[in-house]
Amino acid sequence: MAGKQDTLTPERIEAVLAALPDWQYRLGGLVAVYKTPTAAAALELIAAVGRLAEEQNHHPDLDWRYNRVHLRYTSHDAGGKATERDAAAAAAVSAAAARLGAAAQPVA
Repeated sequence: MAGKQDTLTPERIEAVLAALPDWQYRLGGLVAVYKTPTAAAALELIAAVGRLAEEQNHHPDLDWRYNRVHLRYTSHDAGGKATERDAAAAAAVSAAAARLGAAAQPVA
């Protein structure tokens, strides 16, 4: 479990985002949108995110819109702020998205 001591500092957020170009920091969390060629491919990405979430016992907010998957990571046990746990989960999702051929899109 994350705690307030694990909350990402502004400097650490910059470092995380430099290492994870698919992600942005918005409203206290790490957010990304992935575009896939089809709705079925988006569901494959959602399934991969679900497997990762179960393995990590850390679940993102997720929204599916046809061929786009919107994700947001925060840690409820850290007051809804982004933590190192969120950064690790985002990195795992980026790797899964790359394997599935999903392309990061700018966050609207």
